[in-house]
Amino acid sequence: MSGSWEELVSAALVGAERRAVPPAGLLEEAAVCVTRRRAGWRPRRGRPLPSASAETRPLASRAAGDRLARMLMGEQARLLPEWLEIAAASGVRVPAALIPDLLDHGARDRSIRSHLGLLTGSRGRWLAELNPAWSYLLAEPTLVPPAETWELGTSGDRRAFLAALRATAPARARELLEGGWSGETPEDRAAFVAVLADGLSMDDEPFLESALDDRRREVRQTAADLLTRLPGSRLARRMAERAARCLVRGRAEPPRACDSTMERDGVRGRPPAGMAQRGWWLQQVVAHTPLAFWPDHLGLPVGEITRMRIGDWEREVRMGWTRAAILQRDAEWARALFEVEPLTDLLAVLPPAEQSDRAAELVRRQPVDGQMIMMLGGVARPWGPRLAKAVLRKIVETSGAQPWNAGELIRLAGERLDPAVHAHVHDVPDLAATLLFRYEMSKELS
Repeated sequence: MSGSWEELVSAALVGAERRAVPPAGLLEEAAVCVTRRRAGWRPRRGRPLPSASAETRPLASRAAGDRLARMLMGEQARLLPEWLEIAAASGVRVPAALIPDLLDHGARDRSIRSHLGLLTGSRGRWLAELNPAWSYLLAEPTLVPPAETWELGTSGDRRAFLAALRATAPARARELLEGGWSGETPEDRAAFVAVLADGLSMDDEPFLESALDDRRREVRQTAADLLTRLPGSRLARRMAERAARCLVRGRAEPPRACDSTMERDGVRGRPPAGMAQRGWWLQQVVAHTPLAFWPDHLGLPVGEITRMRIGDWEREVRMGWTRAAILQRDAEWARALFEVEPLTDLLAVLPPAEQSDRAAELVRRQPVDGQMIMMLGGVARPWGPRLAKAVLRKIVETSGAQPWNAGELIRLAGERLDPAVHAHVHDVPDLAATLLFRYEMSKELS
């Protein structure tokens, strides 16, 4: 049979036998036709792509680039975020050949994106504009001349510019944001309002109060969280009034409804799966109430409040206080709540040295389990000497009886201990190898 592509398709649909065509011959003719069609295809006229802009950061050393290549292939892959952090701080960029793999990693792992805009430079931005899978990079900060950033930069560049301005001139940053607020995208509004956390003061209260009426839920939620940190804000006073009705000493009574005024103040009506609706409302009211309100209202010091028996809603109230301590960055409440339940997020409120010392006490007292591993994962690196000593002792104690738990401790210690101690942990070869890797990695990037 010899015919057009349409005739071949028709024969295949009807059946080769009904057209008196050998099936094998039909397939051969189809293959020839496909090859002919592809070979004869005339590409449309295109225009050459514009070149990437000139790079402004120096290239990382060859040794550092080689190490990054090995990490992208799987060697010590857990240390990739640290390599990126050190490289970004040292002012270098990655080799061009590694940018596609690095952007693929960033597409899968949001946690490493914050440094990629700087480290991949102009070539990274150029590639991100061509490949939708890498377009997330356009929301990360890069190096843009400050005079042009706010008007011409990407959302990531503008966020970085606003943060830098906020650090030096808080009022000017807020005024700049207010001036063009209505023209910003919902995504940018949510990101920009979070920048006001740095240097937050009552001068920001009117703008944040107005942001509670924003159409975007993330904007409203972030504004409510920031207003919670201002005890004199209108939102804080409204929440304290609600909290006074919900909780007295020894007894809690959750709200019976979540009305529109509560939703405007950041209380979300729909609870997470498995949580009682009224308990969810109660937790959020407590979380957004100034912590300074409770000692006067309950007539107790902080340490006694956190141990107080409340009844059926005790868990929800305590989780509300925990969230409030984190939002308001209140170290006194974080210490008291950590004594009741050692949650990782509470440690983050404390100074790094205190984080390490409190974690060391828990490591000495408790067996290795998932809760301990999670708690240690929240302690900033490098771990202090007391915590390092306690963890090393615990590794030795558990290696025989619980090798699986010891293995996770070794991996975590390898990421968090000061890498300079690599020469002093020969009794734990895997730990020594990881610390040596980090030590050499840091030297190559210095």
